[in-house]
Amino acid sequence: MAERTKYILDEADMPARWYNVVPDLPEPPPPPLHPGTREPIGPDDLAPLFPQALIAQEVTTERYVDIPEEVLDVYRLWRPSPLFRARRLEKALGTPARIYYKYEGVSPVGSHKPNTAVPQAFYNAAEGVTRLTTETGAGQWGSALAFACATFGLECEVWQVRASYDQKPYRKLMMETFGATVHPSPSELTASGRAILAADPGSTGSLGIAISEAVEQAAQAENTRYALGSVLNHVLLHQTIIGEEALKQFELAGDTPDVLVGCTGGGSNFGGLAFPFLREKLAGRMDPVIRAVEPAACPTLTRGKYAYDFGDTAGLTPLLKMHTLGHDFIPDPIHAGGLRYHGMSPLISHIYELGLIEALAIGQEDCFAAGVQFARTEGIIPAPEPTHALAACIQEALRCKETGEEKVILTALCGHAHLDLPAYGAYLAGNISDHELPEEALAQSLAGLP
Repeated sequence: MAERTKYILDEADMPARWYNVVPDLPEPPPPPLHPGTREPIGPDDLAPLFPQALIAQEVTTERYVDIPEEVLDVYRLWRPSPLFRARRLEKALGTPARIYYKYEGVSPVGSHKPNTAVPQAFYNAAEGVTRLTTETGAGQWGSALAFACATFGLECEVWQVRASYDQKPYRKLMMETFGATVHPSPSELTASGRAILAADPGSTGSLGIAISEAVEQAAQAENTRYALGSVLNHVLLHQTIIGEEALKQFELAGDTPDVLVGCTGGGSNFGGLAFPFLREKLAGRMDPVIRAVEPAACPTLTRGKYAYDFGDTAGLTPLLKMHTLGHDFIPDPIHAGGLRYHGMSPLISHIYELGLIEALAIGQEDCFAAGVQFARTEGIIPAPEPTHALAACIQEALRCKETGEEKVILTALCGHAHLDLPAYGAYLAGNISDHELPEEALAQSLAGLP
């Protein structure tokens, strides 16, 4: 009988709980601080931005959180998502390694982002909120929240980073098709946007700026709350359904990963895959190397400072202890828009500081080369973001070719590139170049830390 290439769970086997990694860590992560008092924030401080249910999840010490039936019902549109064995890529590389990828591009918007957008919209609607504001880079998160808001009858307003707004017009059209209103950021609609444009009329924007605009709007309006697509604990909590499914699928495959690789921008895709496997590692049931991969142009883990910083440019958010390039940092407009954030999830930053995961940075030329090789072997054109993880997977597989090791490599392919094809067009035309972050630019942005 031919060996399996695809491992699919029945709907009945879909996990019914999200996993919270915090209780299993050797020490708890540092708390967020109030931007004014610099004291640890309480639930009341977050109430203008988030519904109570999400605030409770943000600070929970419970190991598991039940997924509401209304959320599971929407998840069933695409979950459980498949786990693939990349046999054709293995053959092309001539490697003895076994490469698996958990494919999240099967969701309605083509990425992992609805895993948290759906519960966020559900909890807001349940508490009487009628409108959500948010930011988006490449547009994957904005598309996911627009879809989720349409599902639960909420208005959705999105500030999209200007560089991505111009690069990816079809993302804007997808958001608008789901009923969202989309603005390029920085915009003239907010005080923070106007301040940025006054200083730099040609600003290409950043996720930090777009967050400032969305937070400012949410804080000023009744029945409006803010939704974030990455970074915060409750977002990573919702994404752990990826890793929980993957664990069950590895049982079907009769295999165990030796190396787990994920792309990291804010950390939701990486944490979603890695945290359930980290639980197993901490319990001594397996021992994978867990590796985070980020862009060389936005290297938060590998070159950022572990310090308290604002999550946004205008300084409206709580102070988060995280690896940061500085909240004033404006990244080069590389095509992996979802990875262009100045900070890293506080939880992933903490786990990195504990020495439980590794990190490396890769330039976008190598990433697109990996994406093209993956497309030509496996038949899926990956979004620019997961090409970072794929490049690292290929590096690992080629090392195995040299050593003869039969390592098992796992990654999360967090989305497809059907709406990112202009980026591939630029690469194929030879118009993609690497952006290495200069040391003086990094020092300048870190000088503004609070």
